[in-house]
Amino acid sequence: MNLTEEQILNLAPDESSRKAGKALAGTANWVSVGANERALWGECKGSGSKPYQTQVDLSTVSFKCSCPSRKFPCKHGLGLMLLYVKEPSFFTENAMPDWVAEWIDKRTERLEKQAEKKEKVVDEAAQAKRQSAREQKISDGIEELLLWMKDIIRHGMLTVPEKGHLLFANMSRRMIDAQAPGLARMVAMAGNINFFEDGWQQQLLDQLARIYLVASGFKNQDKIESPLKQDIRTFIGFPQSQDSLAEEPVVKDHWLVLAKEVIEEDTVTTERFWLYGMQTGKYALVLQFLIRGQGGQLTLMPGTYIDGELIFYPSILPQRATVKNYSVAGNAAMSKFFTNWSDVLTAQAKAYSLLPFKNPAAYVVENIRPVLLNETWHLQDEEQRVMPIKKGFDKLWSLLALSGGNAVAMSVVGLEKEFEPMGVWIDGIYKVLS
Repeated sequence: MNLTEEQILNLAPDESSRKAGKALAGTANWVSVGANERALWGECKGSGSKPYQTQVDLSTVSFKCSCPSRKFPCKHGLGLMLLYVKEPSFFTENAMPDWVAEWIDKRTERLEKQAEKKEKVVDEAAQAKRQSAREQKISDGIEELLLWMKDIIRHGMLTVPEKGHLLFANMSRRMIDAQAPGLARMVAMAGNINFFEDGWQQQLLDQLARIYLVASGFKNQDKIESPLKQDIRTFIGFPQSQDSLAEEPVVKDHWLVLAKEVIEEDTVTTERFWLYGMQTGKYALVLQFLIRGQGGQLTLMPGTYIDGELIFYPSILPQRATVKNYSVAGNAAMSKFFTNWSDVLTAQAKAYSLLPFKNPAAYVVENIRPVLLNETWHLQDEEQRVMPIKKGFDKLWSLLALSGGNAVAMSVVGLEKEFEPMGVWIDGIYKVLS
């Protein structure tokens, strides 16, 4: 396992788990430990009479523990991995005990069943009927959505704040009923605009324009060629099928995991991994969806490098990808940067010419520094041009501590004129903000 202590700690769900994991990375805390090429395991002393049984599947860096914690990974899993990095000679057992072997066998069996399920022949006639019914529901919902937007413009946008949150919440629910979750999220985003802030009119108009483009695109999809047609359907909320990847090329590269974002909605957690290809210069977004209480099959640690094969989903502007296979690799020097914000805006303008309702994207920008202007933090390049840091950014002190306020190469994720720093290069080493 070629992971550093910092990379392991980046897996922690919060700061308290990070500290607790460090505290458990001592031999005195463990009754027994073992390791082989497939797994780590150990029994950790707890408050009860029985030690907690902790396991790590090294093939995917997945965790299981008998403790009652709902955090993933728990402090015991983090402590076990940290202990292995610090004291590998302490792990003398290499034959998995029954409780570990059973878990590993079940994981292998589940993966095999998932593969078999994908290969099953579907009832194409029934599938086509369901698809047609959904398309009609979406079309009906879009007609209401377009009328709703016309009413907003007709009555004047200045009346929007007084109508309150329900104006957007009700239409968002209507889009859920119409089986268009993507449009529902776009409407909800319009409702989240701060209507007491200067410039809200422009923000609202921009978001309504994006919604209109997607909705109108769906109405006219028969006149639109792929892959733009696929992009429109994705924004509507149609899932991107794994089957669509069969004919897509495999992109091999030495990838740097720039960042990981975690978004929790109800019982579903979405993990967003941003990757950068050192040879190809490609940026990739890898998504993983987790049901509460379940671990994921893919664990990519921010700040690590992997040799991997990625397949990008069909799009006129390919960004989302799936990882076909990968292995942890060593560090590599970063050489391709955007030199300033003008370069970033030029790249964005080119992207908008292809996909005018695109999502946030990752960029690596050279020589930018955090500066405070008018009580708001910005990122300033060597040409003295500034971009606002995303509102609610909670890693400012980490950014200031690592950069020292100096100009550094930095990875950011953003859209148009608001960016969130993810990591910086210090003496040629990539450091994730935490």
